[in-house]
Amino acid sequence: MLDARQLEALAAVVEHGGFGPAAQALSLTLAAVSLRIKSLEDTLGQRLLVRGKQVRATPAGQALLGHVKQVRLMEADLLDGLQGGMAGESGQGGVRWQSLSVAINADSVASWFLPGVAPLLRRHHLVLEIVIDDQDHTHDALKSGDVMGCVTTLSSAMRGCVAEPLGVMRYLCVGAPDLVRRCRTPRGAVSPHKLLAQPAVIFNRKDALQDAFLEQHFGLRQPHYPRHFAPAVEAFETALELGLGWGMVPEQHLAKRPGLEEILPGAAVDVVLYWQHWAHESISAQRLTAAVKTAAREHLRPPA
Repeated sequence: MLDARQLEALAAVVEHGGFGPAAQALSLTLAAVSLRIKSLEDTLGQRLLVRGKQVRATPAGQALLGHVKQVRLMEADLLDGLQGGMAGESGQGGVRWQSLSVAINADSVASWFLPGVAPLLRRHHLVLEIVIDDQDHTHDALKSGDVMGCVTTLSSAMRGCVAEPLGVMRYLCVGAPDLVRRCRTPRGAVSPHKLLAQPAVIFNRKDALQDAFLEQHFGLRQPHYPRHFAPAVEAFETALELGLGWGMVPEQHLAKRPGLEEILPGAAVDVVLYWQHWAHESISAQRLTAAVKTAAREHLRPPA
């Protein structure tokens, strides 16, 4: 049987970024926190933390952190049922708010995820901790136990998880009208050489949509071109409207940005998204999963 106090100490060290902050959060001495972690490692016969300038969990530690998060959610659901939703930490009016952590790409958050789950969050008093990452990398947060679900391009279910198809997010290559004209030949055709002479606006260094567009529609692999990086949706799309470069935006966003035009009309990059989540979910997590799937059906293109 795992010791709950030792597990909480492990979670606190990782969540607070070190033994000192964890001790303060748990109202314990530094020695007490260290002893609990050492005892847990001795019981399991393996290291759970990599100690250094930044403390991080080993693969075994990550598995235990996922277990801790699941237990917390299930205990919260149990207390809600036993005490009529009034248990645990309360806000104004005695309403208890329960926290769920998810990893999502920024485009999904802005375009369909939050509008889709907002009614559920209000109705069941849920608060979200959202980890923003590229859709090709969000599953890393689920694998490490930091979140209970993620919107990802990974179709194969990770260990202990379920992968459910959500739909297709279509991206279009766009730019300001003046920039679009500079990318065309006198006859109006798009010139890949003229396009590559212009900077691209890219969300962050993990974003590969521009390269995917160039390979799919022009046969160009690993092309070189100047790049702006703007890791915020509003800043990213504002940079495009200001004519600073060309970039890829979800089709849902283009209708809200009349100052942008398609560079190659009819050409798109389709990204298939999945909802990966724990196989054994708390009631609150199950509700969130259902809301995410419903929202995706309403806002995304159906999967092929």
